Amino acid sequence: MRRHSDIPAGTLEIHTIESRAVANNMLGDPVERRIDVYIPHGHDGSGLPLLVDLAGFTSGGPAHTNWKNFGENLPERLDRLIHAGAMKPCVVAIPDCFTRLGGNQYVNSLAMGNWDDFLREEMVPLVERTYGCGRDGKRGLFGKSSGGYGAMMHALMYPDFWAGAACHSGDMGFELMFAADFAHTLRRIARHGGTIESFIDAWESAAKVDGSDLHALMILAMGATYDPDPDAFLGLRLPVTMDTCERIPERWAEWMKWDPLSLVPTHGEGLKRMRALFIDCGDIDQYNLVYGARRMNKALAAIGVDHVYEEFNDTHSSIDYRLDTSLPFLADRLSA
Repeated sequence: MRRHSDIPAGTLEIHTIESRAVANNMLGDPVERRIDVYIPHGHDGSGLPLLVDLAGFTSGGPAHTNWKNFGENLPERLDRLIHAGAMKPCVVAIPDCFTRLGGNQYVNSLAMGNWDDFLREEMVPLVERTYGCGRDGKRGLFGKSSGGYGAMMHALMYPDFWAGAACHSGDMGFELMFAADFAHTLRRIARHGGTIESFIDAWESAAKVDGSDLHALMILAMGATYDPDPDAFLGLRLPVTMDTCERIPERWAEWMKWDPLSLVPTHGEGLKRMRALFIDCGDIDQYNLVYGARRMNKALAAIGVDHVYEEFNDTHSSIDYRLDTSLPFLADRLSA
């Protein structure tokens, strides 16, 4: 059921890693992780750039390679773009980084696991060693939403490791992004027993997914990422009081340290070493991320960082078509 059965298909190979990096997680998540690797038709991977796909919240690598109704999965998109000559050939690694809390921000956390280390110290070396691809100056990563956040943060923190990054509707501008989320999360916790543990128990025993609870779970996952509590259930805490929803200054300060905008003053200059940096966002993004994206664009322009910034008329949802713009850009810059 390939959408374009007349186009030669690349090869998809599956690897597993017994990860030491994520063994520290407090969630009870498995350390054996699947990595799907796409190799373009007619290539064995040798000498090609390496791109890493970071899935958004609620998703994971296997979802990006699975059959997709009325659309393309990622390998099919790559087949089409490369066959048409719109994109230069690349090896693409598609890791499974899903967690018990529904997603990943791709940074190190004592609660979630050391996913930053997993990507750079375990997964990338395995793929490069196996296929002879990537290496310095030819590595990039891309993602949307939480995946876009991961791409932006890795670019800021490791510009000598990653040579390119594409951030689609990535989390940034935390003040606006989380403005209404804490009160909502407290209401859902109150509905399910009044404690974080009782909420998680209710979530995991529910017969079907409740969208309102899923959003509250996402906020708890952010807390486990940005400000984990080693003494709490699953490391979970919020930066607000549980009764009056008042910000706790020292807890919120920990969250703000992980806002990509907060890193620009200390890490922005390093982005000048990147060969490719792409940022975009829908102009009616329902999570207010376009304002953070605009702030990032202005901040990078002010210090002279070469980057592409685009806005498009759409929301946060169902925007995989934007990969038709970013992937050729990354592949071209990293192939030069």
